Amino acid sequence: MIKKLFDKTFLKYVLVGAVNTVVGTGVMFAAYNWAGLSYWVSSALNYIVGSIVSYILNKNFTFENKERGWKPVLRFTANIAVCYGIAYGIAKPLTMAVLSGYTVNIQENIAMLVGMGLFIILNYFGQRFFAFKAEDEGERG
Repeated sequence: MIKKLFDKTFLKYVLVGAVNTVVGTGVMFAAYNWAGLSYWVSSALNYIVGSIVSYILNKNFTFENKERGWKPVLRFTANIAVCYGIAYGIAKPLTMAVLSGYTVNIQENIAMLVGMGLFIILNYFGQRFFAFKAEDEGERG
């Protein structure tokens, strides 16, 4: 079971994730710290920009999904929205409670990092087993 989850597909996901992380994190922290946008707007911009890159790379390279049309786009979008809501919805109150003695700026920057970590984990499973699920999981590997 563990071997099946952490196979060549997982390694491709990690590689694509590195690209998304550089792009999305740059957008998010620039929006928050330089443009003065809120926690929610900044973190959402991360996933709007990163999701476009992620969809193209993960669909074609990581999961080698050949499905055409709107169905994979809708599943991918739903997955991103659910993972984002859960990850950042947990990260902010948790971080605010743990770092209650720090400034809001520090709390929210750390919350965005925690949210990113939670999102990465949830998103891998959502993309692999929902958004880009192979007809036969045995095809990958």
